[in-house]
Amino acid sequence: MDNKSAVTILASIAQEARLDIFRALVQAGSSGMSAGVIGERLGIPNSTLSFHLKELSYAGLVDARQESRFIYYSANYEAMNHLLAYLTENCCAGEQTCCTVSTCEAIEQETTS
Repeated sequence: MDNKSAVTILASIAQEARLDIFRALVQAGSSGMSAGVIGERLGIPNSTLSFHLKELSYAGLVDARQESRFIYYSANYEAMNHLLAYLTENCCAGEQTCCTVSTCEAIEQETTS
């Protein structure tokens, strides 16, 4: 990862609603959530939610897939892990004992409409 990519990703979550959306999708696992469920759970109107999901998708933090008439969004764990690795690659002057960074692996969960 380079600085420009990191800045794009960090800028995409440097807004309260987008950070909430991304955190909810991380917690949802690889099956993700439909846009309707995201909006309902977080109290975000559809038009606003659409804008925020577009920004997160542009940054590469969120993936979308269509199933029937629903669009499901899920966190891009690989992008998140790359960002974490980039931010901590020279942590503590190279001493491995001061910071431990774990990566996240998505667990398949039931799809919620």
